[in-house]
Amino acid sequence: MIVNISEAKANLSKLVDMAYHGHKIVMAKNNLPLVDLVVHKPEGKRSLGLLAGKFTFPDDFNEESDEINEMFYGNEK
Repeated sequence: MIVNISEAKANLSKLVDMAYHGHKIVMAKNNLPLVDLVVHKPEGKRSLGLLAGKFTFPDDFNEESDEINEMFYGNEK
């Protein structure tokens, strides 16, 4: 079914329902097909932990660095 955009504006709910129930809806402008109205297909769940076992924190990760502290606070001790 080819539907011009002006007609689609007036009947969007009906067209969405038709597409949901398996009908092929093509939206056109000046009778030139532009886009298809299709049912959304979820991509699936994100998988967590992709870097598990591939990255390790150094033992001194939470230690303060004198060099970095000096950059922020100067030479004051």
